Amino acid sequence: MRTDFDTIVVDYQESPLPSLVRRNIVVPKAPGHALVVIGMRRTGKTWFCFQIIQDLLDSGVLREQILYCNFEDERLLNFTVDDFSRLIDAFFRRNPASIDKEVYFIFDEIQQVEFWPNFIRRILDQGRANIIITGSSAKMLSTEIHSTLRGRSIACEVFPFSFQEFVKAKGDGLPEKALSSKKRALLDALNDEYMTTGGFPGLLGMTSSVRRQMLQQYVDVVILRDVIERHGVTSVAPLRAFVRHILHAPGTRLSINKLYNDFKSRGLKCSKNSLHEYLEYLQDAYLLYSVPVYTRRERVRQVNPKKIYMVDTGLLSAASVDITKDLGALLENLVYLVLRRKRYIIEYFMDSNGFEVDFIARDPLSGAVVHVVQVSLSIAVAKTRAREERALLSCLRELDVPEGIIVTWRDESSVERDPSIKIVPFYAFGAHIT
Repeated sequence: MRTDFDTIVVDYQESPLPSLVRRNIVVPKAPGHALVVIGMRRTGKTWFCFQIIQDLLDSGVLREQILYCNFEDERLLNFTVDDFSRLIDAFFRRNPASIDKEVYFIFDEIQQVEFWPNFIRRILDQGRANIIITGSSAKMLSTEIHSTLRGRSIACEVFPFSFQEFVKAKGDGLPEKALSSKKRALLDALNDEYMTTGGFPGLLGMTSSVRRQMLQQYVDVVILRDVIERHGVTSVAPLRAFVRHILHAPGTRLSINKLYNDFKSRGLKCSKNSLHEYLEYLQDAYLLYSVPVYTRRERVRQVNPKKIYMVDTGLLSAASVDITKDLGALLENLVYLVLRRKRYIIEYFMDSNGFEVDFIARDPLSGAVVHVVQVSLSIAVAKTRAREERALLSCLRELDVPEGIIVTWRDESSVERDPSIKIVPFYAFGAHIT
């Protein structure tokens, strides 16, 4: 049956925009480039597109100048690259006054359409429209985008809610001034909730049992659609075991050799190369991220294991009840995500004595170290505080960086004997760094 593109165009234009929790995401400006909105499934990319549309409307753009199309619509299951022209024709047929105006084409989950980059390149070359596309694969920024668009795209990554967005969604806001005891108690409660439930937008307000089930389904969908189907993985058991291992050990160094030997002892047939591929595929789907060691020597970087962090701490809690006992690991994962949202190059640091600092954040353009960050659930115990300070000061000296940060769950102070170390509670960390 021939798809009625006129109906699809009209359905969008006559549908009211939903009420939104405004995301704290900066949309990069690059005329003549496609804006690529990327991130894991269910992180809110579609709703972020609605936010972009609302901003356009507020700026004076008419609804008739905007084409929105979601390729997960069941009416578009058989959509091919040749259908783009018919879709565009239907848009201008329904909105003839927009032919001579600046228009905006927003294509949601466009990776469903084979050869889509060819069409996007043609539209960009013609200067016919502003292009915004979304997808759930990092490959959209590598082989699929760059080989065809050749530098004609700019990325915007969408995560689950940050803590600031989570608080906003709950109907509150982070204070800019000193906290009253009542406000601080409320903030601490939200802090605790966010750490274990995470920030997937569609799950706020659900019961813990339903939320846990939904989060497990999110992981299953990534495994099935973004790894097994997309990459043709046939050995499903070791893949699932690989994901379980990571979900139960966030922030730890992943040794492929050790994991290979462990799988072998358990009778799971899987090559080392396959394990490396699983890691790549899961990163491609934005389920997790890897952090290498900080070093100026590439050989050292290659031989040292990477640390692994998940896109959301709710996934960790849903996978293992025990992880909620390791709040330090959850906090470290949250701090990583704050730095990731800031678009830094992120590495961990180890000195010659084996002292480790959790995160080195470098400027993506200059490569200069911007922040040195240590994570500790609490530094109330003198021994813990001394250990964290020692590692951080060693790193600051070696990298010649003037200031370091210890992020805690709630503690807040300055280290009396060394003002170069700032102690910041997690709720304030996002605002503390630039």
